[in-house]
Amino acid sequence: MVKILISSGKRKTAIARATLKNGSGRIYINGVPVELIEPELARWKIMEPLLLAGLDKVGKVDIEVNVKGGGFMGQAEAARMAIARGLVAWFKDSKLEKKFLEYDRTMLSGDPRRTEPKKFGGPSARRRFQKSYR
Repeated sequence: MVKILISSGKRKTAIARATLKNGSGRIYINGVPVELIEPELARWKIMEPLLLAGLDKVGKVDIEVNVKGGGFMGQAEAARMAIARGLVAWFKDSKLEKKFLEYDRTMLSGDPRRTEPKKFGGPSARRRFQKSYR
């Protein structure tokens, strides 16, 4: 019997869906192995839950993540959340969940901040057009 688990993560406008299967520890982000993800800062962000969980656990599952929307860092944080949530659900381990929450709460619970919509009378949400008298 093949065990499959799907988890999701969101950050700003980026949405990630992670599929976990029994396997040998292969991790792909949009079809690219996690070791080849650029820039390096985003790669380390994605690998945080994998390093915290440990090789003994990560080596038992294959993870495939599909990410859409947002910028590269928002996508990295959405993928990170999807992976962390998936690992906690896969192993049903409260110690792992506690470890993730102590390290960084946004790994399991989302950040509700979104960009403020632009209003009339200015070039952005809060800034107004300058006034010139001469």
